[in-house]
Amino acid sequence: MAETKIPGLAISDKKRAGSDDFDGDNIISAKKQMLSAASTWDDPAAALAAARHEFGEHGGVNMSIEASATFTVMEPETLSRMFTGELGPDRDFFIYSRHFNPTVLNLSRQMAALEGTEAAYCTSSGMAAISSVLLQLLSSGGHVVASTVLYGGTHALLTHFLPRACNIKTTFVDMNDLESVRNAIVQGRTKVLYFESISNPTLSVANIPELSRIAHEKGVKVVVDNTFAPMVLSPARLGADVVIHSISKFISGGADIIAGAVCGPASLVNSMMDLHQGTLMLLGPTMNPKIAFELSERIPHLSLRMKEHCHRALVFATRMKKLGLKVIYPGLEDHPHHTLLKSFANKDYGYGGLLCIDMETEERANRLMHHLQNSTQFGFLAVSLGYYETLMSCSGSSTSSEMNDEEKALARISPGLVRMSVGYLGTLEQRWSQLEKAISRMQDSGSLNKY
Repeated sequence: MAETKIPGLAISDKKRAGSDDFDGDNIISAKKQMLSAASTWDDPAAALAAARHEFGEHGGVNMSIEASATFTVMEPETLSRMFTGELGPDRDFFIYSRHFNPTVLNLSRQMAALEGTEAAYCTSSGMAAISSVLLQLLSSGGHVVASTVLYGGTHALLTHFLPRACNIKTTFVDMNDLESVRNAIVQGRTKVLYFESISNPTLSVANIPELSRIAHEKGVKVVVDNTFAPMVLSPARLGADVVIHSISKFISGGADIIAGAVCGPASLVNSMMDLHQGTLMLLGPTMNPKIAFELSERIPHLSLRMKEHCHRALVFATRMKKLGLKVIYPGLEDHPHHTLLKSFANKDYGYGGLLCIDMETEERANRLMHHLQNSTQFGFLAVSLGYYETLMSCSGSSTSSEMNDEEKALARISPGLVRMSVGYLGTLEQRWSQLEKAISRMQDSGSLNKY
């Protein structure tokens, strides 16, 4: 069948008429305007503002929710034209919501604008986005070069599932060692270089431009998970081919939705939605349109939320360091990648909303988190990130628990590493007072090591 030509940036502003006749010139013009709007803004917030706004069916300022699983056509012959790829969502023709849904497509346009990519499509989870992209770009016998420091679920996918189920192997490399990355890529066999823009949980910053240059010299696609740094970093503008998100985190902001996104070239999104070969189409990690509607209403204020997350993280990291704690935060000048991040981060968004405190042992980490939640009400003992309340966990025994001790040591994940997603609820000084009291209690009990 012909490839369905569906960019993630939909171009039709009008509802489908009763005829299959279209003004092709207008479509081409609209497409050029949309692609131009998404690609010419350096600030992600400006790109979002320039993206197409979808109005409601009756003129509402918010779009309508298209909750239909299936869609009707005016003429029987139209169905066959849709299934051959001749007619599609770019002309306001929809087959079935596992394929394309208008509400999900609108959220996808927003994600494409946010990341400065030609297209995007949203999924039911971040892991659905990651696994679908890798399975689309790789086949049996394929090879991935990936960072030694990754979210535990991603590490498990690459280490255990893909080799067993798909005969896809991964070589894990320190992304800071560019020569090792270059040497690990096997010309003709390696298809993907995979890493996180800011690593989970160690907050190492990837040199995206240089890593992309190395990969592209050998014909390898660069896939970057940007979950930790929406608005802060724009990997596609720095050379990455594909940008992945767990929308569940900062983009959602409410810790109430599971969702993901794939942002990249229109050709990739088209291939992933292909009726015969597409991983998104055939594996079915479909996003519910009601979820897409909720998320589309949160993205417009993402820039404001990210700035406050990042501002408070920097203030708390700076103050905790002065108290003598071993703090890891890319915004601190002694962080090994501070200058690198500063050189290509988007202006005015800071250095990320996460920081780490290395308590050396799990016992001390747990005691600190106990005081922070149960004694001073600073935050919550919970995994995930990007919530308006501060969330904290001991990474080695939680979100990185899929890794064995040797793998955690290779990734430099200390047993006492406390990952903290800094929230913005309450005043900054109110929250600092709560944090400081918890630290004082640790010091009084003699269980806080200073550095």
